[in-house]
Amino acid sequence: MIFDPQDKSLLLWNRLLIISCILSVSVDPLFFYLPVFNYRMACLGMDTNLAATITTMRTLLDVFYLIRMALQFRIAYVAPSSRVFGRGELVIDPAQIATRYLSRYFIVDFLSVLPLPQIVVWKYINNKRKGSEVLATKQALLIIVFLQYIPRFARFLPLGSDLKKTAGSFAESAFAGAAYYLLWYMLASHIAGAFWYLLAIERKDTCWREACILSGKCNIDFLYCGNKALPGFHGWRRISDEVLGNKCSVSKDDNPRFNYGIYFQAMSSDIVSSRSFVSKFFYCLWWGLQNLSTLGQGLLTSTYPLEVIFSILLAIAGLILFALLIGNMQTALNNGANI
Repeated sequence: MIFDPQDKSLLLWNRLLIISCILSVSVDPLFFYLPVFNYRMACLGMDTNLAATITTMRTLLDVFYLIRMALQFRIAYVAPSSRVFGRGELVIDPAQIATRYLSRYFIVDFLSVLPLPQIVVWKYINNKRKGSEVLATKQALLIIVFLQYIPRFARFLPLGSDLKKTAGSFAESAFAGAAYYLLWYMLASHIAGAFWYLLAIERKDTCWREACILSGKCNIDFLYCGNKALPGFHGWRRISDEVLGNKCSVSKDDNPRFNYGIYFQAMSSDIVSSRSFVSKFFYCLWWGLQNLSTLGQGLLTSTYPLEVIFSILLAIAGLILFALLIGNMQTALNNGANI
């Protein structure tokens, strides 16, 4: 069966796909909340219960995306060469439709749906020596999720444009249109907060590693949960609080021994050691919303390059998103008033 691109049921599918894209890019940053510090054992570990939940959610969304990819081979399109004569000629030949999809969006869709984060997490969960995989898992999640954002957003933009051409807009009412753009602003805050959390974990881990090396009594592997069986661990455990606390603790007078920069708030609130996902999520969401809205004006950065780059990108993103939010909401409300 070949579907007309103007078909109402297909327009509903396109709206559902856009919603699934939004959900997908909102689920992916949740992988950043998996690393968590265990101060009682003085180690960095992974929240395996949260990992199982997030991988299940991501897999379900990927299945829906795969169904939409299969549907792309049955959606007719208007031949570009015939558009000068009115509505244009509708191409319904399955071979031509498949060739067009394979040459345009298939690679992007394929890269978007690859279950790379799930593979990384499942590999960690099924590894008997989890301690040796904590650092590698943390780094892999940061790189993979960031890289998969490129094809996901690259696919979303033309999809939204096509929907506007066929349906006029994503939302049928002015209020729904304004809420849709506000949702994107909240999504950006969620992504920024999740990145902030993981980079805070990274900064704390850097401090612990430096303290471990300077002490001369520590093996780097001791800093990752699951390595209790290593020789010398119990001797290190007796002095770990003193060694790590002397360099990496946050003092009560807001004068940390290690310059955490924009991650000081994460350390002072102990959000990096919280086992409550709800607390971490809403705290980081508020941090992202606050700093996107103020264009990062309240951020006090250290000289750490990655931190400075993240702060610059946050300020630029806040400026662009705020302008788009106001402009699109005004357009949606004006359209609703004209109707």
